[in-house]
Amino acid sequence: MTAVLEAHGLTKRFKDVTALADVSFSIDGPGVYGVLGRNGAGKTTLMNLLTGQDFPTSGTARLAGLDPATGSHAFGAIAFIKESQAYPEGYKGRHVLKAASGIFPRWDDAYAAQLIEDFGAPLDRHMKKLSRGQRSAVGAVVALASRAEVTLLDEPYAGLDAVARQLFYDRLLTDFAEHPRVILMSTHLIDEAADLFQRVLVIDKGRLVIDQDADELRGAAVRLVGPAAQVDRLVGSREVLHRETLGGTAAVTVDGADDAFKAEAVAAGLELAPVSLQQLIVRRTGVQSTEEISA
Repeated sequence: MTAVLEAHGLTKRFKDVTALADVSFSIDGPGVYGVLGRNGAGKTTLMNLLTGQDFPTSGTARLAGLDPATGSHAFGAIAFIKESQAYPEGYKGRHVLKAASGIFPRWDDAYAAQLIEDFGAPLDRHMKKLSRGQRSAVGAVVALASRAEVTLLDEPYAGLDAVARQLFYDRLLTDFAEHPRVILMSTHLIDEAADLFQRVLVIDKGRLVIDQDADELRGAAVRLVGPAAQVDRLVGSREVLHRETLGGTAAVTVDGADDAFKAEAVAAGLELAPVSLQQLIVRRTGVQSTEEISA
């Protein structure tokens, strides 16, 4: 079966800078997929290549088995909405939505009207004069109402406030349940959006370092707190992603913790806590501050 979206050895260099290095993955069916990583990690470059906005230095990107950059087969089948979206000179919000309704065959006018009200998207002001939040509101409407077979979202919702972002996530999940498609979205608000993802792709320094089912990834690490000697004895040779000590007490984040290990930790009287998706990604990519995780 032909994959819906795939990359094979995808590499992009800009002079002496390698923005993306030998990235390969395959998405075979509908789902909400997270593309996560630090600023400059290569996420936007990946999305540009997957949508034919740029050409790879080597490797291939495929949409339903075809090159997205060379054929009209991708027209209307793929939507790429990003925070830094550029619009034609003189375009107002209503022009953007009118153009989108003509591009995307699965566009839903009634749903778009509902979303315009939900997000307060301005329709009669020029796009270049809108605030970041107002531009994000327009982007959110297009992202959802397009219902493209493949939708890539490079944080077009980032300018929305926390209440509006939660509304966006709720609308996305509800509409996805009724109209399944491939949704690939990047975000630096990992914990906030973590429950959306079925699968997580993490890009670090241009390389794909994690490609895993989100539920499996969430359960892959735990935080143990207790007497240092006891913690060290239990951990043994397991991979420790992070360690803190205070006096005789140690707190460690352990990767690859199975149910037997967790049961043994509880039996030993150690404090056992889950590790959030954001914390796990921070630890695995060596970032010292969660604020460094960004799109």
